[in-house]
This record gives sequence, C-alpha cells and structure tokens, in this order.
Amino acid sequence: MSSVMTAETTEASEKVINQVQDGPIVVRPEKGVDIKMSAEGVSVFYGDKQALDDISIDIHSKQITALIGPSGCGKSTFLRCLNRMNDVVGGCRINGRITMDGEDIYAPRVDVASLRGQVGMVFQKPNPFPKSIFDNVAYGPRIHGYAQHRDEIEEIVVRSLSKASLFEEVKDRLHDPATGLSGGQQQRLCIARAIAVNPEVLLMDEPCSALDPIATARIEDLMWELKEKFTIIIVTHSMQQASRVSQRTGFFHMGVLAEVGTTEQIFQNPVDNRTRDYITGRFG
Repeated sequence: MSSVMTAETTEASEKVINQVQDGPIVVRPEKGVDIKMSAEGVSVFYGDKQALDDISIDIHSKQITALIGPSGCGKSTFLRCLNRMNDVVGGCRINGRITMDGEDIYAPRVDVASLRGQVGMVFQKPNPFPKSIFDNVAYGPRIHGYAQHRDEIEEIVVRSLSKASLFEEVKDRLHDPATGLSGGQQQRLCIARAIAVNPEVLLMDEPCSALDPIATARIEDLMWELKEKFTIIIVTHSMQQASRVSQRTGFFHMGVLAEVGTTEQIFQNPVDNRTRDYITGRFG
C-alpha cells in the first residue's frame, strides 16, 4: 500500500462537486489517495423505518475521519454497518455496498468474526470485561488464535497497552481487576483491547462523551498517534473534537450524508446550507 499523502497535498488534489440535488456534496479524491473503505448507496432499514438513505463515502487510509451531526441523524447506525454490528439487530436490512480494500464486506463468503477482528470498535462508555487488565487485552488474541504461548500473549499485551499509552500506569497491577481503573484508563484499556488483534480499521463511537476534559485530551492525543498505523473513523457530537483530531469530516442530517470533505473545508467553507447552519449553531 502506498504512503498516505500529507493534508496539504490531499487538499490540493481534491475538487468539490457542487451537485447537491441528487446526493451529498462530496470532496472527491483524485489519483494518489489510498481508500481503505468505501460505502456506495448504503441505505438501512429497521423494519419499515428507514434510518439511512443512500450513503456514499470514501474512507482514506491511515487518516481520522469524523462523522458529525445532530442526535438521531444516523452516524452511529452507519458506523455499525462498517463491521456488520447491525447484523445482530432484529429486522435490520441494509442495501448498497461497503468495501474494504475493494472487497465487499457483506459478501456471503465473508467471515463476520474475522471482519470484526479487522475492523475493531470502541464504544461510547468504557466496557472492560470483568477480568484482570491483562486478560482484557489478551482475550482477543487468544480467541482468534494469534498467540498460543504465554510469552507471546505477554508480548501482545505489553505492546497493546504501550500503544494505548497505558502500560506505564498499570504495569505493576496487570492482574488487578480492570474495573478498578479510572474512566479514562478504562477507555484506553478498551482501545488496547481493540488493537491487540491488530485491526486495520478502528471505529470509535463517541469515545470521549463519558470522560472529563483531561481524559478526553489523552484519548485525542492517542488517536493522533494511532492514525500512523490504523485507519480511524470517529462519531462525535463535539464539533471542536472533530476539528482537532480529524483530517476528513462527514456531516449527517436526518439519515442523509449532506456533505463530506476535508475537515478544514467543512468547518471553514461548508458548501451545503445544512452543514453551514449546523456548524454555526443555527440548529443541532
């Protein structure tokens, strides 16, 4: 896979398509940008209720893409489509196509458990298992068969906790209950648990909404470091957070992706009136 372009080069290589009547305003990449995941015409239904309507977006490799918009607009629903978590929701039906590295993730031959190893997820509230810190991180590699021996497991645990900027804080109590950690530490543990199976994509659904400002800053710094290795997609209600951490931003409104482009363009020069109204606080 080729290296990711700088933000400046990416911006220079993109153009805005001002066709808004039949779909979102999209900043389409020209040649030279790696696309890790792509959604084409994705619609989601829960029974007779339509939650998403014709969503199309490219997710750039090893960048942070933020999904913003008011509550109930479909951000989290779309995020769950990317690792097929909606499969477990009764009555959920998904139309359209989602690919990773050009392969359809909804193809019959796809092993869903393996997909969820490749596309990890961190939830809104920290959800450590009722196990030790060590066993929380070791759980995924064990069940996926990534390591068989104790020394291999220990290496993965230490490496994952270090990547999550947590190892130095817990190295003397790895066998203590994970529930004894602070909220911010628990969330970083959940990130360590997600990356322990070496995913290619990391989904984060409001990962800082339950945290204080100091813990939030730690998670944001961590995301910035992790994007060097992982493609990250974050759902956030905080426009300030989206503007701080992401390179690209998509704005959802009432189940529709109204606009997507570089974060700088979305926040400084939005083209769609709905995006402009949301960014300026006229609704949301």
